Amino acid sequence: MAQVSVRVISQKGSCEAGHRVGDRWIIGEKTPDGLCIFAFGSLLPFITPLMFGASFPWEKEPDMTTVACPDPTNPVVFEIRRLPE
Repeated sequence: MAQVSVRVISQKGSCEAGHRVGDRWIIGEKTPDGLCIFAFGSLLPFITPLMFGASFPWEKEPDMTTVACPDPTNPVVFEIRRLPE
């Protein structure tokens, strides 16, 4: 199982969790400290497949995808990238 990097690549408005562009977490077998629970809930369905070698056909790079948090007023966009083993 590979680890993934989650990085904030865009943030508009005011994120209640305080996430800012450039924030980064490495995710393996445990949930990361400091990542908003609601954002993590949106990210998890994409994190798990990447950890086990899957890719998303709509992405140009097979080892990454982008996902937004569920706050439509203050969206935070995350890049999820599989790390080399």
